[in-house]
Amino acid sequence: MKVDVYKRPDQEGKFSYLAVPEGRPIPEEATNIDWETAENNVDLDEDNEPIHGISAEDAFQQISAKGYAISSVNKIRIGPNV
Repeated sequence: MKVDVYKRPDQEGKFSYLAVPEGRPIPEEATNIDWETAENNVDLDEDNEPIHGISAEDAFQQISAKGYAISSVNKIRIGPNV
């Protein structure tokens, strides 16, 4: 699955990350936060590294349940460049 990834500043210089299926807008309940684009067209695959703290399995479960996945402040990483 391809996703677009957004980030927002959090505490202690860390970021929270939001992943939505590629090309879909940020869901309405999450638009009240100033998200900025971190990466587009990221391949979310179970064989790849977690994306900004979101494992593929966790992301698939979150996206299935609510249409997006969000990282925890305590675990941050989605790809090699961010």
